[in-house]
This record gives sequence, structure tokens and C-alpha cells, in this order.
Amino acid sequence: MNTEKTTISRAARLAGVGIETIRYYQRRGLVEEPPKPLEGYRHYPEQTISQIRFIKRAQELGFTLREIESLLQLGEQQCSETRALAGAKLELVRKKIEDLVGIQKTLEHLIEHCETRREGEACPIIYSISRDPEPGS
Repeated sequence: MNTEKTTISRAARLAGVGIETIRYYQRRGLVEEPPKPLEGYRHYPEQTISQIRFIKRAQELGFTLREIESLLQLGEQQCSETRALAGAKLELVRKKIEDLVGIQKTLEHLIEHCETRREGEACPIIYSISRDPEPGS
């Protein structure tokens, strides 16, 4: 059995985050700050470390801290509400992918034009970036 007390630095190491991240989560109300003993350091329970890992995994899935706060409040028994949040996040991800594919195609087109431009012509990439956007676009 490990009897080592879990200080904030150890909790940060175990959760794979920085100390300031834990402090920020505490200020945001995402994790509780343990009481400070009269002498010594605060000790973080395993539940807090698990909660920090949960927050990091949710962030990796694209959830914002505000959304993660909602997920934490919902808990494990509110699957339909959690599914709705995840569904909304999935739609945002799909839209971002669609936007990125559009950017990819535009860049590919510009690079192709750049490679085939005639000597003395303006660079199509610079020209495209510097021109005023069309009204309504």
C-alpha cells in the first residue's frame, strides 16, 4: 500500500497536468480544493486525480471547460442529457471538418496555381490572401 501523501505536485504528476492547471480547475469550481492543515500541505484524494483525468480526456474530445462542468454536474446516471451534449459536440466537429476540407481544397488549388504560374506573374497565394473578400462571402 502506498502511504505517500498526495500533494498538489504529486497530484499534478499523477494526473499528467501542471500545478497551475489544478489551481485553475479549483478556481473554476471543477475540482475541490482540499482543506489546508495547520501545518503542512494540502492532500489530494484519488477522486480529485480521477476528476482531473476526466477533464483532460473530455478536453481531448473537444469539450470546453464550460461543457465539462455540465458533464460533471450530470454525472453517470444522466445518459440522455450527456448524449445530447455529445451529439451537439459531434455536429460542431463535423462542421469543423467540413470547413477544414474547404480550406484544404483552396490551399491545394492555390499551390497548384503557384507551381504553374508564368514568370513575372503575381504569386496566386499572396494575391488571394491580400484581395478584399467578395460581398456576402
